[in-house]
Amino acid sequence: MNFQSRRFNFRLGAILSVLILAGATIISHAQSPVGVELFPQKFGAEIPTDFLGLSFEMQRVLADTNGNHYFSAENKPLIATFKTLGIKNLRVGGNTADRPTLPVPTETDVDNLFAFAKAADLQVIFTLRLNQGEIGSAVKMANFLSRHYRSQLDCFAIGNEPNVFSTNYDVYLTEWKRFAAAITAPTNSPDAKFCGPSVSPGHEKWSARFANNLAASGLLKFISQHDYPGGDARKFTNSPTAAREKILSPAIAEHYAQFASNFVPAVISNGLAFRFEEANSFYDGGARDASDTFASALWALNYQWWWANHGMSGINFHTGDKVAARDENKPCRYATFWTATNGYNIHPIGYAEKMFALGSHGKIVPVKISPNGNTNLNFTAYAILGDDQNFYVTLINQSHGTTATNISVQIGAKEIEGYTKGEIIRLTAPNGDVTSKTGVTLGGAEITDDANWNGQWEKLSAPQQKDLLALKIELPAASAAVVKLTPR
Repeated sequence: MNFQSRRFNFRLGAILSVLILAGATIISHAQSPVGVELFPQKFGAEIPTDFLGLSFEMQRVLADTNGNHYFSAENKPLIATFKTLGIKNLRVGGNTADRPTLPVPTETDVDNLFAFAKAADLQVIFTLRLNQGEIGSAVKMANFLSRHYRSQLDCFAIGNEPNVFSTNYDVYLTEWKRFAAAITAPTNSPDAKFCGPSVSPGHEKWSARFANNLAASGLLKFISQHDYPGGDARKFTNSPTAAREKILSPAIAEHYAQFASNFVPAVISNGLAFRFEEANSFYDGGARDASDTFASALWALNYQWWWANHGMSGINFHTGDKVAARDENKPCRYATFWTATNGYNIHPIGYAEKMFALGSHGKIVPVKISPNGNTNLNFTAYAILGDDQNFYVTLINQSHGTTATNISVQIGAKEIEGYTKGEIIRLTAPNGDVTSKTGVTLGGAEITDDANWNGQWEKLSAPQQKDLLALKIELPAASAAVVKLTPR
């Protein structure tokens, strides 16, 4: 994605956020009409093919006590799960990448990691230890990966959330440069590419300074930032309802906009890309009965689209059976999947990732939402012109509970001729219950533990009125849909 496209996309997103994300929730279950108009003559940027990613703790790269590797070409169920969900980028890092009490991966460990990546068709973001790390060890590993796995290596991160162990940015930058210079020395890996600074939420200005300081060096593949917009999960231990409401509220878009303003302008002005190489709903392992429910699916679907529309090149959702929270490992409540007897059990957020993958391969098409006098809908819409020349429109109705509102969506577009065939695929939970942890379906089907999914697109009729496409979609509360428009 080039600089001009990113700048246009960011400005466009700022404008559309006013149109799309106004209001809170409405208080009736009545059908509410809303118009979604596409502007296909004003294409935005193309969404990168590896936008959708997952992030795991570096500890997962190490062999277990039996000498077996989680990431291995032999782990066929995990490979199948990645492929079914549409995951294209794998980041390994987290707190355990910089935990001095753990060993760094061996060449055998990373051989297995990259054999897995090749089998699953992934790009890998690999974190080198910075906290009490040995520069010689980092150089040796960087050389090994650069020489053996260049085609699958996205970039190196030097350290994870360095603001935790290096509170002074200038001290951190000096140390980062020292590591990078050693790695890129002529006799080592002079073509190595990096991402950084990989700081935790609240330190986005480090990302802005990092872009300003290093853009001219040619070393950076992109600026990496971490994000957990729900905040600290510990604050919601006894209030899961409040946690769900926080991530489903339209007001969270204001947080996104403020968060972006702290670093994105500096990134764009320096002609760089940016990515969340680690993100999820709440940090400290996720919020019980919120991060592991259907609420997280509706949130994650909108989250991916909001940032894609604002120029981001990708998001790696942090996951695992357990994740590092400070110096301890906790069960991962925001996990995309957990290990099961016959494979991997997909959690609600995994369905959102799969749905995004179904409708995001192409160029962004601007949309305008017309609430027809009702400005309090908890509803968003996004569109692309797909690489297959079909239009894909994602509709998300986050209203739920006592404020649940079924929506009648009228999709329209001028200057679209011949798109008279349509299909729809829906994301639902039992009874529209955002507290659901099981029973979630996409296209009427669950994703089984063995990574089998038989979801179906339903046929629609898309009538034409001269040069105006007019298609009506019923979207129940607490559900989402992707509408595919195909030329006859």
